[in-house]
Amino acid sequence: MGFKEGFLWGGATAANQVEGGIFEGGRGLANVDLMPYGQDRYAIGTGEKWINHIDNHYFPSHQAVDFYHHYKEDIALMAEMGFKVFRISIAWTRIFPHGDEESPNEEGLKFYEDVFKECHKYHIEPLVTINHFDCPMYLINKYGGWRDRRMIDCYVKLAKVLLIRYKHFVKYWLTFNEINMILHFPFVAAGLRFKDDENKIQAMITCAHHELVASALVTKLAHEINPQNQIGCMLAAGSYYPATCKPEDYWKAICDNRESYMFIDVQSRGYYPPYALKWIEKNQATIPFMNDDKNLLMENTVDFISFSYYSSRVSSSTPDSSCQTESNIFASVINPYLKSSEWGWQIDPLGLRITMNELYDRYQKPLFIVENGLGAKDIVEEDGTIQDDYRIHYLREHIKAMKDAVDKDGVDLMGYTTWGCIDLISNGTGEMEKRYGFIYVDRDNRGKGTFKRLKKKSFEWYKKVIATNGELL
Repeated sequence: MGFKEGFLWGGATAANQVEGGIFEGGRGLANVDLMPYGQDRYAIGTGEKWINHIDNHYFPSHQAVDFYHHYKEDIALMAEMGFKVFRISIAWTRIFPHGDEESPNEEGLKFYEDVFKECHKYHIEPLVTINHFDCPMYLINKYGGWRDRRMIDCYVKLAKVLLIRYKHFVKYWLTFNEINMILHFPFVAAGLRFKDDENKIQAMITCAHHELVASALVTKLAHEINPQNQIGCMLAAGSYYPATCKPEDYWKAICDNRESYMFIDVQSRGYYPPYALKWIEKNQATIPFMNDDKNLLMENTVDFISFSYYSSRVSSSTPDSSCQTESNIFASVINPYLKSSEWGWQIDPLGLRITMNELYDRYQKPLFIVENGLGAKDIVEEDGTIQDDYRIHYLREHIKAMKDAVDKDGVDLMGYTTWGCIDLISNGTGEMEKRYGFIYVDRDNRGKGTFKRLKKKSFEWYKKVIATNGELL
């Protein structure tokens, strides 16, 4: 059987990790522009510490890999690989520099229109994330980010402008990237900076609820503007295994998985599940329901489930802090049966099949893998080649697992976009040397380099995978 005809092969990026050009085209300042490289990055991302303006830190997103000026070259390279889809996100402050202006910034709108036209020139479908860890600093200073319900109107206004302007260019949309990251990286995910002695769970649940309401409103709007639009939610996924068959470990794994699924349950099923209500109550928090929120959520569920997968995770009822690793910000007990990447992310292709089955069993909606990849140090050889066999092996094994989920388990899968199809800035660490792409960009951790693009060995490999619809791996 294999993958269905029209399967969407491609790659994924995010504006703040590839674009650069933050002072060009009328763009305003966003939260991601104040995420420095170095030891302060994690504390700022979690909302525990912050800086209010550009200072003497090095901020890697300011230039990133300069997609802003190189997009034609980059999209041509993606087309050479045979991409059917390119996942991209919108920088909110390119469209509304403060986030709440009366009229959008035409220069920003024109930039993305040109990008989409370039995609269509090569018959590549854009998959657009409306909000990929992106919040105007003006709104964070004015409202405190997504903790204020007025953010909903600002976001819906942005989305309406995009949905109308790009009606004939884009039909696949994601409302929020990895919405469950609000519980792990809240400044990045929701512009949330904690106040002294406040109930942090309450602050995060308030932000999440406002984003969920905004997502439902935009889902409704997208279907009204163009009935052909397909709207997805997006989850930072990776199933939790119990550390042992001890019942307490198994229960901890259930609870950890539920914490990941909680907001996707709302977007996909239309209501907060009982376990979520109890978890929120246990943490002395409440959901700030207003007006017709419950009906809105129930009547405007998403069309498909998209997710990122890098590794599985392990739960223990008695974790040992000396035996933990982190994968995509999530702490996990180390799995002794798995190998790890250079950054300690455990490699588990079967875990992708397991995660796909759990998601499809849970929601019975089409799935779309919109992030999967290996961050590694690449070496440019003297002859200019980059022999990234380790990346090919990682992706090959994950695509095999993906195929098993489709062929053997009956999972409905729409497409697959590898993360960082071109090298980009790491969201978690701000590093450049943690490379994911099929395309190498000459740039280092301190922002030095020529921006020159080079094809890696994996470039030709992925080209063959796409050409054979995943048959030749």
